[in-house]
Amino acid sequence: MKMLLKKEQINNIFYTFLIAHLIIWTFIPSITNQNLPLDTIEALAWGSNLDWGFNKHPPASAFFVKIFYQIFGSNDWAYYLLSQIFVITSFFVVWKFSEEFFNNKIYSFLSVLLLEGVYFYNFTTPEFNVNICLLPFWALSVLYCWKGFKDNKTIDWLLLGLFAALGILSKYLFIYLGAAIDVFFLYMIVKKKIDFKCLVFLITFLLVLFPHLIWLTENNYVTITYGLQRAGTADQNFLDHFIHPLIFLGKQIGILIPFFIMCSFIFPKFKTKLNFNDKKLLFLLTINIVPILLMFLTSMIMGVKIRTMWMTPFYLFFGVLLVYIFQTHINLNKFKSFISVFLILFIFSPFAYYYVSITQTDKRTDYPGKEIAALVKKEWNKVNDVKPIVYVGSDEWHAGNLSYHLKDRPIVVMDNSLIYKNNFIEIDEFSENYICKYSQNKIIVDTKEYLICFK
Repeated sequence: MKMLLKKEQINNIFYTFLIAHLIIWTFIPSITNQNLPLDTIEALAWGSNLDWGFNKHPPASAFFVKIFYQIFGSNDWAYYLLSQIFVITSFFVVWKFSEEFFNNKIYSFLSVLLLEGVYFYNFTTPEFNVNICLLPFWALSVLYCWKGFKDNKTIDWLLLGLFAALGILSKYLFIYLGAAIDVFFLYMIVKKKIDFKCLVFLITFLLVLFPHLIWLTENNYVTITYGLQRAGTADQNFLDHFIHPLIFLGKQIGILIPFFIMCSFIFPKFKTKLNFNDKKLLFLLTINIVPILLMFLTSMIMGVKIRTMWMTPFYLFFGVLLVYIFQTHINLNKFKSFISVFLILFIFSPFAYYYVSITQTDKRTDYPGKEIAALVKKEWNKVNDVKPIVYVGSDEWHAGNLSYHLKDRPIVVMDNSLIYKNNFIEIDEFSENYICKYSQNKIIVDTKEYLICFK
């Protein structure tokens, strides 16, 4: 069967896909979740008192939710929309990047549709977090890195520096892509296929990153320490250097099974000869394989766990890589079958999310954040109905929910030294009932969690 789709038709179908993805993955969590997910609430908590860094992560995710809060307030759907904007922006960048590699638009289309076979880009996307925040900057860095290598224009190098810095400010895992880009830099310089003009990217990179570097030194590198703790660097044994890397590989294979099932419908054979003199192929292999290899080596050398969600941006260009390698073997006669499999996954993922959200009632997204905030405000008004609530204290989740749901939008305070400095009151432990009481300039909300509201 010959492909009768014209370039304009493929473009229209692609943009329809982006809009459909955005609408579905904004709508489904909006109607099924009672409360925003943990990481989104954490970002909102940090955004209540924006800084150049926080105890867990750099500031970009907090910055973007802060902007959306200023526009939309405490409407949950807005933050699901924000997450999908970041996802489809990444898809669009992959689309534009693939046009640099393929003359046939249908190949660019396939490169993006294949990403629906990776659950990082559908099922997990409603939770706006540092991994989602990283996606467009990872993609844009790859795009402008390639443009820089191809055309050696100053503007492309400067944009690479900008987006790379924003990637670091989203999540430090961006350094794995940065290391891969450095590998290609060295290769191109050694081969004398590029000059040192490329180093102008450091101008925008350092300018954007400099305030965060100052913050890091002033705060004892707290975000780096947190990342190492999350990876479990303090309690390894000898076997961890073998077990954790193997677990990591097993998980990656499992994650990519739907992706490869989709591939099997357009690549009848997974055999091809690789031309390592092909600069395009070398670039694709570098930005796709090297970051994963480095992550594997990190786990093996340090004996640390690699958390599954950390790999969210690593597969953005896997579709481009596979289509480029096997493009001479692509069987477009099976395109309808491929689309059928794609549609099954495209429809199944939101239905699965809907089912899980409705049937499981003990998730973070079932937390009664609005009700607890209403109780706090009611009790506050009994004793002080004029002054707004300025501070809330506790961890990011509980205090963050209060800050998000209260109209006063109080600042979340997590630093005990700051509490003592301002004569605030320490966190108390509470019982299981939703009972509010006022005592000594604080409102205590008795729940299963720790909550406190400061005057």
